[in-house]
Amino acid sequence: MLFDTDVLIWVQRGNPKAAKVIDDTEDRYLSIQSYMELLQTAKDKTQHRFVKDFLKAFSFEFLPLTQNIGHRAAIYVEEYTLSHGVRAGDALIAATAVENHLELCSGNKKHFQCIKELKLEVFKS
Repeated sequence: MLFDTDVLIWVQRGNPKAAKVIDDTEDRYLSIQSYMELLQTAKDKTQHRFVKDFLKAFSFEFLPLTQNIGHRAAIYVEEYTLSHGVRAGDALIAATAVENHLELCSGNKKHFQCIKELKLEVFKS
């Protein structure tokens, strides 16, 4: 399963439901986009280290941006930005899930529900 940034932020805030959904998932993936977003939320090097240690401890596999992911994300932005407000970062995360045939776990249903080929598991905090 590919995890959206928000689920990992919930874990950092101590949400037990978010921790359980990650703990209950055997194969954990993260878009490089989400990894960068997590690092951006860190206030100092200690928080950077916490993010890296957490992702390593739970054996997250990082999925890189590829030409196909970039192309698909651009299509999502073209198709859904005006009608649904899809932003570039969310388009990249959704495209990463679709291109890798993974379900996306996110608490942001509104950001992703318009993308028909995306398999979405909505996380409720």
